[in-house]
Amino acid sequence: MKIAIMGCGRTGSILALLMSQAGHEVTMIERSPDALQRLGKQPPCRIVLGDGLDEDTLREAELETMDAFVACTSGDNTNLMVVQMARELFGVQRLAAKVNDPVRAEAYRQYGIFTLTSGSILAGYLRDWLTGQSPRCVEEYNQLYPELNLLLQD
Repeated sequence: MKIAIMGCGRTGSILALLMSQAGHEVTMIERSPDALQRLGKQPPCRIVLGDGLDEDTLREAELETMDAFVACTSGDNTNLMVVQMARELFGVQRLAAKVNDPVRAEAYRQYGIFTLTSGSILAGYLRDWLTGQSPRCVEEYNQLYPELNLLLQD
């Protein structure tokens, strides 16, 4: 599989290393050369230095050839905008975005973008661990916040 990952923070770098180790072709898009240190002295993936919100950077990353695109910077707006660009401008269909705001994440799920909200996932997993329950699938954890919001409105 050919995967482009934007954001070489903790999440993006670990994902790039895991997918490269599994034999996938990974392209990392990152604007800070310092962040690339997380990939080691000899990164196992192709590097594109630049701002992922810049269409030319996405062209340099050859997004039109990618099977999947994952945006995992620290900015929700950035991640959500870039996955939309990947879909609309480059035709990438398998999209994921790291989104901190669970309300916004739910809205984008409605548009077919796979979103991960680390706060909801971690809280749900810890709840299950504390109560001795078996871990659940990510989708169930992602739904926790919208469900709690409905309870709070009653």
